[in-house]
Amino acid sequence: MSDTRVILPHAVDRPVLRSAIDAGIRAPLTVVVAPAGYGKSVLLTQWMHSRPDLSIAWLDITGVDVDASLFATRLVEALTAVEPDMPHPDAPVTTGDELGEPFLEALAASLASLGEVVIVFDDLHHISASGIAADLWRLADLLPANAHLIFSTRTDSRIGRNRHRLQHGLVELRQAQLAFSDEETALLLENITGRSVPQSAAATVARHTEGWAAGVQLSALTLRFETDVDRFADRLDETDRLIVDYLSEEVLDAQSAQRRRALLQLAALDEVSGGLAEAVTGVPDGELFLAELLSDSMFLIPVTDRPGRYRFHHLFRDLLRYRLRASDSGEEARVLLAAADWHLQWGEYPTAIEYLLRAREWERVFALLLASGRDVYDQVRTTTVARWLSLVPGDVRAKNLDAQLLYAIVAGMSGRAALALEILRGLLSEDRMDAGHRQVALTYLAAGVQFQPHPEVSLEAGRRAVAALTEHPEAPVPVLLQLTHRPFLEALALVSIARGHFLVGELEAARNILTRTLHTEGATYATYRVHLLGSLALVEAWSGRLQIALELSAEALELAREHALLTHPAPADAYLARAVASIQRGEPEAGAIALHEGGVRAAANQRTQLMWVAHLAGTMIDPDRSDPANFEPSSAPPPLVRRAQLALEWRADRLRGEPRMQLSEPLTEWSTLAFEQVAALLARGEARRAREYLTAVRFTLDPLSPVAKIERGIALAWLGLAEGRTSEVRAQLESALQVAEKERLLLVVTSAGPVLAELMAMLPAPQSAFRRLVQERLGVTRDAEAVQLAEPLTARELEILALLPTRLTNTELAARYFVSVNTIKTHVGHIYRKLDVTGRDAAVARARELGLVTV
Repeated sequence: MSDTRVILPHAVDRPVLRSAIDAGIRAPLTVVVAPAGYGKSVLLTQWMHSRPDLSIAWLDITGVDVDASLFATRLVEALTAVEPDMPHPDAPVTTGDELGEPFLEALAASLASLGEVVIVFDDLHHISASGIAADLWRLADLLPANAHLIFSTRTDSRIGRNRHRLQHGLVELRQAQLAFSDEETALLLENITGRSVPQSAAATVARHTEGWAAGVQLSALTLRFETDVDRFADRLDETDRLIVDYLSEEVLDAQSAQRRRALLQLAALDEVSGGLAEAVTGVPDGELFLAELLSDSMFLIPVTDRPGRYRFHHLFRDLLRYRLRASDSGEEARVLLAAADWHLQWGEYPTAIEYLLRAREWERVFALLLASGRDVYDQVRTTTVARWLSLVPGDVRAKNLDAQLLYAIVAGMSGRAALALEILRGLLSEDRMDAGHRQVALTYLAAGVQFQPHPEVSLEAGRRAVAALTEHPEAPVPVLLQLTHRPFLEALALVSIARGHFLVGELEAARNILTRTLHTEGATYATYRVHLLGSLALVEAWSGRLQIALELSAEALELAREHALLTHPAPADAYLARAVASIQRGEPEAGAIALHEGGVRAAANQRTQLMWVAHLAGTMIDPDRSDPANFEPSSAPPPLVRRAQLALEWRADRLRGEPRMQLSEPLTEWSTLAFEQVAALLARGEARRAREYLTAVRFTLDPLSPVAKIERGIALAWLGLAEGRTSEVRAQLESALQVAEKERLLLVVTSAGPVLAELMAMLPAPQSAFRRLVQERLGVTRDAEAVQLAEPLTARELEILALLPTRLTNTELAARYFVSVNTIKTHVGHIYRKLDVTGRDAAVARARELGLVTV
């Protein structure tokens, strides 16, 4: 367990409530919900210390945790603090305010490899309105049996509550259970005052506070200065003022002037240390001052996993801040500025910027982000920078051209593409931008190609960006974090054009631009070279040039591994290229891991157009859509995917014996859609119309697009069969199979369906191994392999299971799939659990029994 949380000296043990929490950890989730000051955190701390047998990670939630990236980082750090060997979740978070299904799934998988583990989310109400709160309820659904969550909150979120009550026996502790009894009230009063308190006085306090722990504590602090306990009780019994106001005034007024002033100043801060207390309040010994507050039960609480850092109880802090603002309207801002300066001295830029924002020091925020951007960029993600800039009033930010331009860039990179493009278009419509600023704005407008459903628009923006960069090659560009170097801009503009061509289906143009861009100076930047190589690999995989696609993707992923970028969004294209290659070769399960890795990286910054590519590939691997991670993106698909989806639908109709002509007008260029139109006509026995269609559709032989040549050859062979021309069947089919065999393009060959067996029967023997494989696939239907298992194996687990008999080590498997060793361990652990075995030999034997592996 984590031992950094201490039990406060005055705390009263509550064994009945601790037992209730003990009972709750047999289910995925326990909820502790009550207003401020009811002792939720104290109770959970006591329970944590009573369970040294458990690994307990604790997160104190604050308002900053609405930033999903920061929240995920803190969560993983808290877990690894108590479980250092926990596999790191390989999936990045989805957006700025949501963790996303990929990250939740990866985290649940990592937790499955641990012993009994509990995660406490304290003060969850601070993020109750964010997508993260809903994600945490979803995480409770995904948890393995060894993991448990505890939500401590002031607000009663109903998300998933009834479902957990019914399915998991949700344990809930509420205000009524947390309220102090007369006996507990007496004990707390005695612990704080250091003297015996009559039962009648304790009962009076309990009645007036209604068992509210903070009210009892305030009463005790006030009582500490009373000589007559009965008189205090009478006075309390007679007062008609709110108990919190009365007692708070009594407590504060009883402090010395110096301590009272220091308390008010420290209340402006989220956390305080000895050095910070000295800088802000001027006390000579900050550590001693904080130790005295802790000893005197002045609502000071040690911060989990941050030795030497403290925070005030929220209720007491609210009171102090109210008094601070009432006594001196400018003091809070002065304190915040002093705290920001102190954190800057220690290189803690994120905390300093947070305080500057609260002090409304907008120009200093801009200066830090723009002048010292590299230091900030090294400590946070672009989602955090976007949140900071969003907190600056829009009219203030708009006056600073660099700040507004940076906001557009980081908003786009964080998944808020619509906002980014709106800002960029607005800037480009103004007259105040010089050539360098226009170059940056146009380039990032073009980069929206991966986020917006109309790549044609981004194509035009990319051309304008290239023209602007070419026309003014010496124009100085603004330095915005690490995102606006001229060579980088030139490469980004070109690759955006190439991605636009790919998404509209113009593969040759995309290939040519990407190949040329690889030799530019901007392509030497490791992160962007990974992007480039992966994009080119995806184009080649789509074209059917699988060998070069796999080589390019391997180069991209090796580079990503070398520069610790495998969990970065950059390798998404490379992973997806490997998945597409596996699908093209008729081995969809062999690409399941690559597909998952690529999909989660595309989702990390909401590149919806690439997410559509992943979704299409996922549908081909899992046509029944049983994988919850394969969800449809929210935007419209790009033309490339839309046509592929349409072709799949037409093919499904044809193979069900319901071929239909789906287009009102015939296509003019050859594509998979054109093949399906010809196939539909032939399946309906309309050979003459099929011949007319083939004649009308323009076909350009492209040696770099083998898929098109194979489709055309099979269509002509099928037409020859329908027209009784055996020689044409043999010539066309022989040619198509020769092309397919070079790249092992099995899917495009077998997509013709049962008629292909009749066509191949007309070919002379001997047959190659590839042709025998085609015939084998035509005659075999896939079984539901895992029906004998209570919990079926996923496609990813089946992919790894197939390699367990090879005796490859986990490290070797990780290298093969370009994932971490922990990811492999997690999947292998799931395989063992589902097969009900304890080791590799037993897993292989069980898999052979079930027919899951044949070697």
